[in-house]
Amino acid sequence: MKTPYIRIGGEEGVKRLVKHFYDEMETESTVRPLYDLHPKPLDKIRHKFFEYLSGWMGGPPLFEQKYGHPRLRARHMPYPINSELKDQWMLCMDRALVATVKEKALRDQLRQAFDSLAEHMINRK
Repeated sequence: MKTPYIRIGGEEGVKRLVKHFYDEMETESTVRPLYDLHPKPLDKIRHKFFEYLSGWMGGPPLFEQKYGHPRLRARHMPYPINSELKDQWMLCMDRALVATVKEKALRDQLRQAFDSLAEHMINRK
Protein backbone atom coordinates (compact mmCIF):
# COMPACT_ATOMS: atom_id res chain seq x y z
CA MET A 1 0.00 0.00 0.00
CA LYS A 2 1.30 3.44 -0.90
CA THR A 3 2.05 5.84 1.93
CA PRO A 4 0.34 9.23 2.13
CA TYR A 5 3.76 10.68 1.24
CA ILE A 6 3.75 8.84 -2.10
CA ARG A 7 0.05 9.48 -2.71
CA ILE A 8 0.39 13.24 -2.15
CA GLY A 9 3.24 13.44 -4.65
CA GLY A 10 6.34 12.91 -2.55
CA GLU A 11 8.57 15.82 -1.62
CA GLU A 12 6.92 18.24 -4.05
CA GLY A 13 3.43 17.34 -2.85
CA VAL A 14 4.35 17.87 0.78
CA LYS A 15 6.06 21.17 -0.06
CA ARG A 16 2.91 22.32 -1.89
CA LEU A 17 0.74 21.47 1.11
CA VAL A 18 3.06 23.34 3.49
CA LYS A 19 3.22 26.36 1.19
CA HIS A 20 -0.56 26.61 0.95
CA PHE A 21 -0.95 26.09 4.69
CA TYR A 22 1.35 28.96 5.63
CA ASP A 23 0.08 31.16 2.79
CA GLU A 24 -3.40 30.79 4.30
CA MET A 25 -2.06 31.63 7.73
CA GLU A 26 -0.37 34.77 6.40
CA THR A 27 -3.36 36.05 4.45
CA GLU A 28 -6.50 34.96 6.34
CA SER A 29 -7.37 37.71 8.82
CA THR A 30 -9.49 35.43 11.02
CA VAL A 31 -6.41 33.38 11.98
CA ARG A 32 -4.29 36.35 13.07
CA PRO A 33 -3.91 35.01 16.65
CA LEU A 34 -2.45 31.78 15.22
CA TYR A 35 -0.16 33.69 12.86
CA ASP A 36 1.04 35.92 15.69
CA LEU A 37 2.29 32.89 17.67
CA HIS A 38 4.72 31.92 14.91
CA PRO A 39 8.29 33.25 14.65
CA LYS A 40 8.82 35.59 11.71
CA PRO A 41 9.77 35.36 9.00
CA LEU A 42 8.01 32.05 8.45
CA ASP A 43 10.76 30.58 6.25
CA LYS A 44 12.33 28.43 8.98
CA ILE A 45 9.04 27.15 10.36
CA ARG A 46 7.81 26.35 6.84
CA HIS A 47 10.90 24.23 6.28
CA LYS A 48 10.66 22.50 9.66
CA PHE A 49 7.00 21.68 9.06
CA PHE A 50 7.91 20.22 5.65
CA GLU A 51 10.61 18.10 7.31
CA TYR A 52 8.18 16.93 9.96
CA LEU A 53 5.38 16.12 7.50
CA SER A 54 7.78 14.22 5.27
CA GLY A 55 8.31 11.60 7.97
CA TRP A 56 4.80 11.86 9.41
CA MET A 57 3.36 10.94 6.00
CA GLY A 58 5.67 7.97 5.56
CA GLY A 59 8.48 9.58 3.61
CA PRO A 60 12.05 10.33 4.66
CA PRO A 61 12.26 11.13 8.41
CA LEU A 62 14.01 14.46 7.78
CA PHE A 63 12.91 16.12 11.02
CA GLU A 64 14.04 13.22 13.21
CA GLN A 65 17.37 13.00 11.42
CA LYS A 66 18.04 16.67 12.20
CA TYR A 67 16.33 17.29 15.53
CA GLY A 68 15.54 13.91 17.07
CA HIS A 69 12.10 12.74 18.13
CA PRO A 70 9.48 15.42 17.36
CA ARG A 71 7.92 15.46 20.85
CA LEU A 72 5.29 17.77 19.36
CA ARG A 73 3.25 18.35 22.48
CA ALA A 74 6.34 19.21 24.54
CA ARG A 75 7.67 21.52 21.81
CA HIS A 76 4.34 23.35 21.70
CA MET A 77 3.84 23.59 25.48
CA PRO A 78 5.33 27.13 25.75
CA TYR A 79 2.54 28.38 23.46
CA PRO A 80 -0.97 28.79 24.84
CA ILE A 81 -2.97 26.57 22.47
CA ASN A 82 -6.71 26.42 23.01
CA SER A 83 -9.58 25.08 20.91
CA GLU A 84 -9.92 28.40 19.06
CA LEU A 85 -6.30 28.22 17.89
CA LYS A 86 -6.79 24.57 16.97
CA ASP A 87 -9.79 25.57 14.82
CA GLN A 88 -7.75 28.34 13.18
CA TRP A 89 -4.97 25.85 12.43
CA MET A 90 -7.48 23.41 10.97
CA LEU A 91 -9.05 26.13 8.81
CA CYS A 92 -5.66 26.76 7.23
CA MET A 93 -4.97 23.05 6.87
CA ASP A 94 -8.42 22.31 5.40
CA ARG A 95 -7.91 24.98 2.76
CA ALA A 96 -4.41 23.71 2.01
CA LEU A 97 -5.70 20.16 1.65
CA VAL A 98 -8.47 21.23 -0.72
CA ALA A 99 -5.98 23.22 -2.80
CA THR A 100 -3.31 20.53 -3.04
CA VAL A 101 -4.77 17.04 -2.54
CA LYS A 102 -6.95 15.96 -5.45
CA GLU A 103 -7.62 12.43 -4.19
CA LYS A 104 -10.68 12.76 -1.92
CA ALA A 105 -9.96 9.61 0.10
CA LEU A 106 -6.44 10.85 0.89
CA ARG A 107 -7.69 14.35 1.64
CA ASP A 108 -10.26 12.94 4.09
CA GLN A 109 -7.68 10.62 5.69
CA LEU A 110 -5.22 13.48 6.16
CA ARG A 111 -7.91 15.85 7.46
CA GLN A 112 -8.89 13.33 10.13
CA ALA A 113 -5.25 12.69 11.09
CA PHE A 114 -4.45 16.42 11.22
CA ASP A 115 -7.53 17.07 13.33
CA SER A 116 -6.39 14.44 15.87
CA LEU A 117 -2.89 15.88 15.87
CA ALA A 118 -4.17 19.45 16.35
CA GLU A 119 -6.51 18.32 19.15
CA HIS A 120 -3.53 16.75 20.92
CA MET A 121 -1.69 20.11 20.88
CA ILE A 122 -4.38 21.84 22.99
CA ASN A 123 -2.81 22.75 26.33
CA ARG A 124 -5.11 25.52 27.63
CA LYS A 125 -8.86 25.72 28.11
